[in-house]
Amino acid sequence: MTRPASLLVLLLAAALEAAGDALLRNGLHSHSLPIRVLLFLAGAAALFLYGLTVNTPPWDFGRVIGLYIVFFFIVAQLISWLVFKQPPTTPLLLGGSLIVAGGIVLSLAR
Repeated sequence: MTRPASLLVLLLAAALEAAGDALLRNGLHSHSLPIRVLLFLAGAAALFLYGLTVNTPPWDFGRVIGLYIVFFFIVAQLISWLVFKQPPTTPLLLGGSLIVAGGIVLSLAR
């Protein structure tokens, strides 16, 4: 798998995991049983697809998951901000910059 394709797979996996978590969170806070069930099912499906997406390619699991965490952090913060109206705080941005720096180190290492 090419490097750009690998990065796209990681981005897709991060989007599926963060979206699945968001769907489950919304389901937990829903007061309508049918809506709650639909959100739980959609969240479970997204998390299952995340698991398939991130584990299907034949890559070094530890190294790739380390880089995946960068994508997950960024996508999760975007969802938190756009969907849940929770903008990132300064400590979150500082900590997130360390996560991104770690991802850069992992991606440049040979």
